[in-house]
Amino acid sequence: MALMPSDEFERPVVILAGAGIPTAISSAMEAYMFLADWPKSRRDTAFSFAAKACLAAVGGEIEPETARGLFASWAEKHDILAPDVAAFASGRRHGSHGTA
Repeated sequence: MALMPSDEFERPVVILAGAGIPTAISSAMEAYMFLADWPKSRRDTAFSFAAKACLAAVGGEIEPETARGLFASWAEKHDILAPDVAAFASGRRHGSHGTA
């Protein structure tokens, strides 16, 4: 639809920011802005991959979903990825109630 490449994610990545408050990150730029605020002392290889991927997606060099995956993996590694509501709804892992 848009003429310019979009860095929007198909689905937001929900992370637990600040005091554990769920925050939806819905584009590569938002993800990059979040990463830019991450303490330098806690940056690792996964951080570097995620940050570079987000910048590449903003520039239209890679698909936003590639950056989304790397950002979500980084967030999961640092225990700030919020539980995936869609995964709960589909009955994946964490004890679903009822039939799936």
